[in-house]
Formats: sequence, structure tokens, C-alpha cells
Amino acid sequence: MAQGQNSAAAGAITPPDHLMPPAVLLSKVWKSFGGPPVVRDASLSIEPGEFFSLLGSSGCGKSSTLRLIAGFDFPDEGSVTVCGSPVLKSQPAYAGPVNMVFQNYALFPHLTAGENVAFGLRMQGISRARRETRARDMLALVRMQDYADRLPAQLSGGQQQRVALARALATQPQVVLLDEPLGALDLRLRREMQSELRNLQQSLGLTFVHVTHDQEEALSLSDRLCIMDRGTILQTGTPAELYHRPTSPFVAGFLGESNLLTGTILERSPEAWTVSTEGMTARIPAGDFPGSSTAILLRPEHVRFLDAPEPGSTAFPEATVAQSAFRGPSHQVQLRLPSGTVLSASADAHRPPPPEGSRVTPWCRPDFLWPLPPPPPQ
Repeated sequence: MAQGQNSAAAGAITPPDHLMPPAVLLSKVWKSFGGPPVVRDASLSIEPGEFFSLLGSSGCGKSSTLRLIAGFDFPDEGSVTVCGSPVLKSQPAYAGPVNMVFQNYALFPHLTAGENVAFGLRMQGISRARRETRARDMLALVRMQDYADRLPAQLSGGQQQRVALARALATQPQVVLLDEPLGALDLRLRREMQSELRNLQQSLGLTFVHVTHDQEEALSLSDRLCIMDRGTILQTGTPAELYHRPTSPFVAGFLGESNLLTGTILERSPEAWTVSTEGMTARIPAGDFPGSSTAILLRPEHVRFLDAPEPGSTAFPEATVAQSAFRGPSHQVQLRLPSGTVLSASADAHRPPPPEGSRVTPWCRPDFLWPLPPPPPQ
């Protein structure tokens, strides 16, 4: 029986959040499969009730990290703890407080939707009557109660995804692991299911740990997320923190579009730096790294050029409109500075951009310029 069922049956009092252990805790975890490490010195704490995403490109180690949390694999060094209990080789994965939704859903093709949902309960020794009732309840939760008698081959991709989610929830886990569960869906259905996943997670109060390479998906779904690259967790925080205040050029470039400028630090104070970049001097928020040079992040949506610079703004030298592309809600405009650097800018689609070849003055608010460590020399 799942841990959540034991607690409910015993009438246990749920302790205050500040007394509860992390839902997931990784401490200095290393993992390899006979070659270079796929997870490198990973430490991570996920709180109960969070929707947490592991974000990164293919091969970065996010799915390997998820398998360590699930108990399918075990670390070479370090420890993994789920809901206060260590993940041990002696304990079958299905016996813990965790369940998983796989990328390909992993439904049994010879079982109906209802039988698939009830399978984990059968493995736990739950009586047939109770597991059939529970399976019906879970299918109703994901609006699939009318499809209980259908085989997976008779269901669409979105319907199979719902059945897989119902199966994961049926055993009443405290932590649900999602390994790119929406990757096989088309864009419209994927966005619809994103909303349903988030609403379901919030209504149930469960911890969801979600693996994806889709940046928009991670930003829109997550309470917090981490960015991984080559097995290393680079940064953890809220979507807004990682988007507006990344700690490295890699994180800045991975999350959305970015302009990365090269600057020289002229003056430092605890609150702000004065830097020289692209033929101008700007005062930007202070960084926390040494040296005389800095990379400077400026998001395209923060570059203005259709209006005259506002008082107190940071204005660039006059630029040439090099290219413009219609993106639906916006125009994506490329502005070439005198140095040859191209600034990417977004303009409201209701205001047509200046024609290619025309001259404009790009500008931004100084607090939208963010310092980053300069990239290592090639």
C-alpha cells in the first residue's frame, strides 16, 4: 500500500510545511554507466506540493536524474531521499511514495484503460472491487471515464496521456514524476494538456517533478525549475528568476531569446556597475564575479526603438534596421549597431516597424541590462 494510504488509514496529522522534509532531496549525486558521468555532483531540494521542472537539451542528464528519484537506478556517490526516506536498492520502485508517467506512456496494449489504471493497485495487493472503484475515480478525474473499456490502440495520443496520468495517480503517490509526457503531442493539444496538468497538480496538492526540453513549457508550468547541462545543475530558481536573472550566458541563452553584449567594467559599487559597451556608457545592476569584463544580457522584448528614448534610459548609438519578421503578436526586428553587433528587438505587431535600411535609436531601461560572467576564451 502506498505511503499516502498508510498515513490516511492511521489518521496521521499532517505536520506544518516548515516541519515536513523535502519531497525530493539529492545530495552530491554522481552517476555514470561505464563512461563519463551523466549526473555530476547534483544537489537539489524540492518542496512538498511544488511543480518542479528539470530543463535541458537531450543528453543533459535530466531523465537520468528522474530515474534516480524513481529508484530505477541508483547513484554511484551521494544520496537520494524521497519524502524523508532514502531510495534503497532493497526496496522495489513500486513500493515507494513515487509514481512515474513515461514519455511513451508505457500502457499495456492488451489491457483496457481501466485495467491499465488498476494495474499498480493489483501489484499492491488491493482487492479487485477496491481497485476497480479507484480506477473509475481516477479516470473520471482526467475526464476519461467513458473510455474505460477501450484498449490503448483505440485511444488518441492525448487520451493515452490522460490514462497514463490516471494510472500514476491511482496508487496515491506523494511524488509524481513526468518524463516529457507531452513530447509526442501536437502543439495545440500539448498546450491544452499543460493547463490540465497544472490544474490537476494544484487541486491534488501533489509534488510533480517534470522533465522537459521545452523552455516555454517549463516556464509556464513550474513553481521552480533547474537548468542542466552535461550532467550538471547550473541554476535553480523560479521561472522569473532564471529568465530575468540568470547566472551564466548558457542559462541566459537557453531560456528564450537573448542579446549578449560584451562590456568593460569602469567602476564598481555594491549596488551597481558602470560599464562601457557598444560605444556607450551604462550603469547596470552589480554582478558578483571578479574581473574587468562582463557579458551583458538584454532580452529582445526590452529593446525599444519605435519611440524616442525616455529620460533616464540607456540609449545605444544609432542603428540600421537590418531585417524584420512578422511573428503574430509581434515583429522580430534585427538592428545593426555601428560596431556590426546585431540587436534583436520585439515590436508590437499593431505598429509596423520601420523599413529595412532605415535608421533608429535603440534604447532600454538600465535595470533591464543584466551582468553575466564573460564566456571562457575559445
